[in-house]
Amino acid sequence: QVQLVESGGGLVQPGGSLRLSCAASGFTLDYYAIGWFRQAPGKEREGVSCISRRGGNTYYSDSVKGRFTISRDNAKNTVYLQMNSLKPEDSAVYYCARRSGACTLVDYAMDYWGKGTPVTVSP
Repeated sequence: QVQLVESGGGLVQPGGSLRLSCAASGFTLDYYAIGWFRQAPGKEREGVSCISRRGGNTYYSDSVKGRFTISRDNAKNTVYLQMNSLKPEDSAVYYCARRSGACTLVDYAMDYWGKGTPVTVSP
């Protein structure tokens, strides 16, 4: 059974940090690029970051570039999103998703999604 399970979300003050994890099971992780997406209430889902199958290529949206870092440990079947210098506008539910092809920040290109973990950045 294919599963992607996000964890690590929570409440953090502006300027703080969180590390999200995406644990994969039921499939071979290193066959897939993994993306992180987020959706805030009343807003469209936004692609945040993507990492290629073996981690050699990473991509970031302009809104998080320089603050977020994506990484993966295929031996542990886990992908991470380190989020630093968090801002209130980063508040959203964060999802990880997989794609068998090249990395993309386009959500309709992903073929399987986790259920998300909420992040709230507030004083």
